[in-house]
Amino acid sequence: MLSFWETESFLHYDVIIIGSGIVGLSTAISLKEKAPERSALLLERGLFPSGASTRNAGFASFGSLTELLSDLQHTPPETVLALTEKRWRGLARLRERLPDSVMDYQHTGGFELLSEKELPALESIGKVNEVLKPLFPEGTYTNRPELVKTLGFNPEKVKTVIHNPYEGHVHTGKMMKALLQLAQEKGVEIRTGAEVIDLKETGSGVCVYVHDPVRKTVAFQAEKVAVCTNAFSQRLLPDVCVKPGRGQVIITKPIPDLKFKGAFHFDEGYFYFRNVGQRILFGGGRNLAFEQEATTEIAYNETILKELDKLLAEVILPNQKFEIEQKWSGIMGFTEDKQPVIRKISDRLVAGFACNGIGVSLSSTAGDEIADLLLE
Repeated sequence: MLSFWETESFLHYDVIIIGSGIVGLSTAISLKEKAPERSALLLERGLFPSGASTRNAGFASFGSLTELLSDLQHTPPETVLALTEKRWRGLARLRERLPDSVMDYQHTGGFELLSEKELPALESIGKVNEVLKPLFPEGTYTNRPELVKTLGFNPEKVKTVIHNPYEGHVHTGKMMKALLQLAQEKGVEIRTGAEVIDLKETGSGVCVYVHDPVRKTVAFQAEKVAVCTNAFSQRLLPDVCVKPGRGQVIITKPIPDLKFKGAFHFDEGYFYFRNVGQRILFGGGRNLAFEQEATTEIAYNETILKELDKLLAEVILPNQKFEIEQKWSGIMGFTEDKQPVIRKISDRLVAGFACNGIGVSLSSTAGDEIADLLLE
């Protein structure tokens, strides 16, 4: 049961965006920047975003050496370059929108730890640097073996460190709150606790059905709709191919005299860690249980969590004491070709998701592209 006032003032919009993660918020902001006269509603089923946007590691990165080498084995160099450029431009766009101080962006550089078996990757540094030369003429990756000792890693497990000077990290919570505030300042209306249960195109637009515990079901109307729900998108768009990938994350209590700062990867990016002040945030490991972690259930995987704890003790902090203060998981969305899904489903319905674990970097350019499709 709806009142006359509710029907008149709360149900009709030019555009509805489903999903208030980093892509949904970026899309809403881009839309209002390009067409401030358009009314926009953003719907989120949880109190906070349900995927990885408020649960990620906050890496402002575009890909490690071994990850890009893996991509180049089955992807043309120009495609790898184009996706890297989107990520790089996305970081620049994010930093244009939000001052570094607001999201606590730290330009620390990016690092990758190589084990003995990965040392052959050193032979391909020149090849990858050449592919990325249009973006980074001075070269992207350099071999820095001295950093193993300087940063305190276990030299039996880590044989060298690859450095690139262009990456960093952000405070995920501060970034998301700042994007939320910016969207609201630009006139985007946001409803949380609003689970979209169905979409139906009509002659005049799209009907968006939302579960409401008081009114049971509320039907919103929009001229156009964007689905930005990442790994959860098949619930609304069953024909779109996106596979969920759950990431396990832990964070330590402060560690006195922590030797390193920066964004670190190893094992083709499947493991990642960074400093948060004097703490270490460490996550990943879904490659240890691909099928188990291909889920939208937000839960722990104790096997992976034990491995993270072991790697902290044996590789990252050898002979140092640490305590785990908190652990959590987040749901990412992946595609077979690692390309994001940004396309029209119909004249009134747009899909925009699947950042393949690089959402901080890719979301701003993705938001621009999704907004352009909505305005066509």
